[in-house]
Amino acid sequence: MTLPETMRALEARDFSIDALAISSRPVPEPRRGEILVRVGAASLNYRDLAILAQKYFPSLPLPYVPASDACGKVVAVGEDVTRFRVGDRAIPVYTQGWHDGMPTPEQRTRRTLGAPLSGVLQEYVCVPAEDAVRVPAHLSDREAATLPIAALTAWSTLQEGGVKSGDAVLVQGTGGVALFALQFAKLAGATAIVLSSSDEKLERAKALGADVGINYRTTPDWEGPVRDATGGRGVDIVVETAGSTLTKSVASLAFGGFVGVVGFVGGYEATLPLRALIGPMIRVQGIAVGSRARFEAMNRAIERHGLRPVIDSVRPLERAAEAFGMMARGAQFGKLVVDVAG
Repeated sequence: MTLPETMRALEARDFSIDALAISSRPVPEPRRGEILVRVGAASLNYRDLAILAQKYFPSLPLPYVPASDACGKVVAVGEDVTRFRVGDRAIPVYTQGWHDGMPTPEQRTRRTLGAPLSGVLQEYVCVPAEDAVRVPAHLSDREAATLPIAALTAWSTLQEGGVKSGDAVLVQGTGGVALFALQFAKLAGATAIVLSSSDEKLERAKALGADVGINYRTTPDWEGPVRDATGGRGVDIVVETAGSTLTKSVASLAFGGFVGVVGFVGGYEATLPLRALIGPMIRVQGIAVGSRARFEAMNRAIERHGLRPVIDSVRPLERAAEAFGMMARGAQFGKLVVDVAG
């Protein structure tokens, strides 16, 4: 296969949605141990929006290519590559180099796609073969592109919380992480309680399997209704996407419950009464996506159960700014996907 010399890429020339523009960049060549992936589709995460708003990696050099999550086809391999062959489909791992166990500080701060490493909103990306995983066979590129951060974060949260049949899981919102957490909770045989500011979105969540929906705008003190929905016991796991609602999440927990803090869409600070942690022996843990081994385990579960990600909408690369704007408004239900292949 003859590869082109240049490719289209979406560049952020400043920290603003309005500063996104299509540019031409050289097609990279795979070095020893690397694969070259022709990107079929990419998906957006809140992290991408926070970086673009200069709230995260504020000193990132400009211009940069945003986004970390993509799926595509391997079109070239470097020397000594055995994990993939040309023609295979592959998903780059968000935290490059994190294969199992705990990541190193260097991997967490310097080896993440979409910042500080170059992002995936470009037609070709090169990554080490060891830092990519195979695609669940039943998923399209668009569907598989939603997995690296959103799905793996939800999976890791439930795994760290020890989810099991009969548990109750509280999910905040109806974005990508939240809906994956809902789907994984139901696969595990757990009860799923969903919070949203939209009754219409709550109805859609129930169609996906949510057992209880609570509108946090009309019920701002939702921790009481959450406990009521579990017969007063409380939930076993909270998928905390807001960050600022941590106090309410802790108040929703059963004895020995678990809060996985996965996001900060509601703010960067929260105040916790220590007695609320010590008395009921609650665990609060930050979740930083997951390793390649955990990604592969999740993909096996996705393939076995035929799970399909929830995609809100798809746009071409030239209209990716619209997807960023939609995320900024919090209007999506599920994942926002960008078609990169022309």
